[in-house]
Amino acid sequence: MQIYLDNAATTALDPEVIAVMVDTMKNDFGNPSSIHGHGRRVKTIVEKARKTIAQLLHASPAEIFFTSGGTEADNMAIVRSIADFGITHAITSPLEHHAVLHTLEALEKEEKFTLNIVSVDEKGDINYAHLEELLANNPRTFVSLMHANNELGNLTDVGRVSEICARYDAIFHSDTVQTMGHYPHDLSKLKIDFITGSAHKFHGPKGVGFLYINARNKIKPLIYGGAQERNMRGGTENVYGIVGMAKALEIAYRDMEEHHLYIQGLKDYMIARLREAIPEVRFNGQIEADRSLYTVLNVSLPCSDMNDMLLFNLDIAGISASGGSACSSGSDIGSHVLRAIDADNDRPSVRFSFCKNNTKEEIDTVVAKVKEICDKEEKISL
Repeated sequence: MQIYLDNAATTALDPEVIAVMVDTMKNDFGNPSSIHGHGRRVKTIVEKARKTIAQLLHASPAEIFFTSGGTEADNMAIVRSIADFGITHAITSPLEHHAVLHTLEALEKEEKFTLNIVSVDEKGDINYAHLEELLANNPRTFVSLMHANNELGNLTDVGRVSEICARYDAIFHSDTVQTMGHYPHDLSKLKIDFITGSAHKFHGPKGVGFLYINARNKIKPLIYGGAQERNMRGGTENVYGIVGMAKALEIAYRDMEEHHLYIQGLKDYMIARLREAIPEVRFNGQIEADRSLYTVLNVSLPCSDMNDMLLFNLDIAGISASGGSACSSGSDIGSHVLRAIDADNDRPSVRFSFCKNNTKEEIDTVVAKVKEICDKEEKISL
C-alpha cells in the first residue's frame, strides 16, 4: 500500500485538469504569438485562462503574469522591485522559502541594499511589533513575508502586514504558494503589491505558475526575449500548463469549503491519534485551526537513536513524507526553519501534508507505523 502525505511538496493532477490539458494538446498546438488562425486560437485560450485566474482572485487580467512556477515569480518580484523602485532596505523572516531568502541574501551581498530579519517566536509566529519598528526606521522598504510557512504551516496575517506596510509606504510581496487554491484571496480588498502561485501545489501541472503585480506597480522584465506576457516575460508560453493551472484553480475555488473541512478533519484526526499512540509527541509550529495551514502538520518525535533513518523507514513502508521543506529533502544541512524556532535537534521531525485524496484509514496506517518505528528505536536504545 502506497500512502502519499507530502502534498506540500507537490500534489497529484486532478482528473479534470488532465482532461482539459489533453484536449488542448490534441487540438490546439499553435504558438500564441503567431498572427495566423492557429496562433490566434491558442492566444484566446491563454487569455481565457488568465481571465479565469484573475476573476477568482478579484484582480484584473492585466495584473496576472504567467511564469514557470513560484520560484521564478518570487525572483521576479524581488529582483525587479529592488532594481526598479530604488529600494535600499528590505525585510523578511528567517522562515521564508529559499526562493525568497536566497534571492534577498544574494542581492544583499552585491550591496544592493540592507536586509533586516524580522523576529519570530518559538512557535514560528511573526513579531508584528518588530516589523513595525523596522519599517518606522526605514520607510519605503521592500517587505517579503509568506502567507503560510511550507514546513510548519503557520499562517501570517497578511491583512495586518499589508496595513502596517501601507502606513510606511512599503512594497509588500507575499509568497502565497502554499495557500493558493486552499484559501480565498480577494486582491480587491488587500493592500498588497505582489503575490505568487504555483499550479502543482493545488492539483495542477508542474512547471507553471504566476505572479500578480498590482496595477500601480511598474517593473521591468526578469527574463528578456520576445514580447510575451505583454513584454514582461520573454519565452513561448507553456500553453498546456497555463490551461491546466486555470482549471485547477477553478476546481479549488469551486470545492474549497468542502475540501477545507475534510482536510482539516484529517489533520485533527492525526493529531489526536498521534497523541494517543505516542504520548511524548510534540508539534512544531502552530496547530490551531485558525492559525495553521490545514494541509500541513510538522511532528516532533521522541525516538532519536536513528533520526536519519526515520524518513527512510517510512519510505520503505510505502509512506511518503518530508523531513522539512521538500526543496531541501535529501540535503544534510537540516531545516533552516526548524533552526530558526530552536527546535530540539535530538528529536526527529517529519512533515505530513494532506490533500483531498487522503483518508482516515491512511492516517491510521501511518500512525501505527510511526509508533512501531519509535518503539523499535526505544528498544534498541535500551
